[in-house]
Amino acid sequence: MAVTLDLEREAGDFVMGIDEAGRGPLAGGVYAAAVCVPLARAEELLAGAWSGVNDSKKLTERRRDALAEAIKSAPDCVWAVASASPAEIDSLNILRATHLAMRRAAEAVAERLDGAVSALVDGLPVRTLPVPSRSVVKGDAKSLFIAAASILAKTARDADCLRLERHYPGYGFAKHKGYPTKEHLAALARLGPCPEHRRSFGPVMQMELGL
Repeated sequence: MAVTLDLEREAGDFVMGIDEAGRGPLAGGVYAAAVCVPLARAEELLAGAWSGVNDSKKLTERRRDALAEAIKSAPDCVWAVASASPAEIDSLNILRATHLAMRRAAEAVAERLDGAVSALVDGLPVRTLPVPSRSVVKGDAKSLFIAAASILAKTARDADCLRLERHYPGYGFAKHKGYPTKEHLAALARLGPCPEHRRSFGPVMQMELGL
């Protein structure tokens, strides 16, 4: 099923789409992105440069990267990417840290639009956003703006995993992106956690406790 602008049309100008990436990994931050385009321009983009925009999980890495550039460079597109750090995840818990990253992205977009905006958010309700919002289950497969946000959040997090690969070689971050694969768990057992690991997540906590 292709994404549409139905939800955006219901909300009216100006509405942003918000999505996150990286709730499940054992290392690195959780990322969120917000995307807003005037509806008239969005109609043009959906028929043209954004025609391939979809839930980031349904796209290849190469396609995601190309679409991320198309999203960022689109005329009249206001977007932001934000994150919450592993330390914030450990302090707040992953749900609250995810909401924090979403709020940071939403605030950045709302500020550029002088606050005159609402939001469509993937998943369950987020009570801490700075603007009125509507939650949409599986929104990244329904809403063009949420799908675009999913692509920006995913590509930003993947880029950060390449940074982790450079700074902490041996864990395989470039390959598994921090998820608890057999390779990652074996590296944890061999090397122990690095500073970017989430200490509150079970496998890392158990490793530190020697369990």
